[in-house]
This record gives sequence, structure tokens and C-alpha cells, in this order.
Amino acid sequence: MKILVVDDSKAMRMIVIRTLKQTAFSGFSAIEANNGAEAIQMIAEHKPDLVLSDWNMPEMKGIDLLKNLRAAGNNIRFGFITSESSPEVRKEAEDNGAAFLVTKPFTPNSFEAAIAPALA
Repeated sequence: MKILVVDDSKAMRMIVIRTLKQTAFSGFSAIEANNGAEAIQMIAEHKPDLVLSDWNMPEMKGIDLLKNLRAAGNNIRFGFITSESSPEVRKEAEDNGAAFLVTKPFTPNSFEAAIAPALA
């Protein structure tokens, strides 16, 4: 399985990947993008199975990345890893096809609980 981690913070991308390695998901490879615009190129080039995206980023926000993908007919599995947790943000993510939203700070257990149903 190939997972694209999208976050403008290199440190946060490393934390997300490290946390994934602490879950029951094994045998995945991770690729990274700095923002939504870069993620679109990475998705076209690498065809990941899952996208884990931050919400707030320069160039293109995570929600705009998701909307762009869905408008193009791409139904890739997509979830947010973000500090945004308001009911409005959760609803917007869900309404646009996000499978889950994990709030920061997170644990391996919260990752696993959110991602497992999306991969089922």
C-alpha cells in the first residue's frame, strides 16, 4: 500500500509516518507532498492508495485538494490529519468525500481507529 502524506511541515510529515509505523498497518510505503498543489502531481505520478492531508497549507489547502480530486472524478481514499476540529470543518470534510478526520495531537490508536474503516 502506498500512502501520500501532505503537510507543509516536514516535521509533521515525519511524525505522521512514524505514527503510522506504530499501528497495525504494515507493508506500506510513504510518499510526501508540501501542499495540495504538489499533492495533485504526486497523486498523478505515484497513484497512492490513501491520502493523509493537513487542512491548512499554503498554495492549496487540504479541503481544496479534496474538492479538486473529487471534481476530477478521482475517488482516492482521503483523510485529514489536522488541528481543525470544529463541527463545521468535520461536516465540510465529510460532505466533500473525506473518509475520516484525525485531530492533532493524535496517537497510534486514534490513527488506527480512523484509518482501518477507510481501508476495509
